[in-house]
Amino acid sequence: MDRNAKLQWRESVVQALDKSGAVFLANYSGMTVEELTAMRRELKAVNADFHVVKNTIAQKAVEGRDENVISSLFKGQTGVVFAYGDAAAAAKVFAESAKKFEKLKVVGGYMEKSLLTPASVEKLASLPSREVLLGQLIGTMVAPHRGLLNVLNGVPRNLVQVLNAIKDKKAG
Repeated sequence: MDRNAKLQWRESVVQALDKSGAVFLANYSGMTVEELTAMRRELKAVNADFHVVKNTIAQKAVEGRDENVISSLFKGQTGVVFAYGDAAAAAKVFAESAKKFEKLKVVGGYMEKSLLTPASVEKLASLPSREVLLGQLIGTMVAPHRGLLNVLNGVPRNLVQVLNAIKDKKAG
């Protein structure tokens, strides 16, 4: 590979880093092309990409950037997942792929200016989806209003029940 091609490859990695909200690294040694293709397809569905990157090119791409904390993780056959959308969804697909394909080993990652360990990637993968979290947040915000509404409705309801009880007692 000539120098110009390496520079272009490095620039494409830098562009992917700029667009992604999170980066996950894995050792994919021993995986078949079919397994890698299946994982790429699943990641594409959640707006993420898996790229095989030469370690020296990846190290040079993160040099001088916040992502430099992951440069020590580029060892062996390293694959990089760039999560462009929901990082939790990409981590979930990535972790499920690691369980499905025993030769895929999660090495770590980077998100929001911090290094992620393999355990951190697993925790991120166990989070509910963004839509579920938003639903929980809205439910929490609406709960006090719903409680107040029930209390305010309770007073007239109780008054009607007392009046009905008085009417039944006088009629009986």
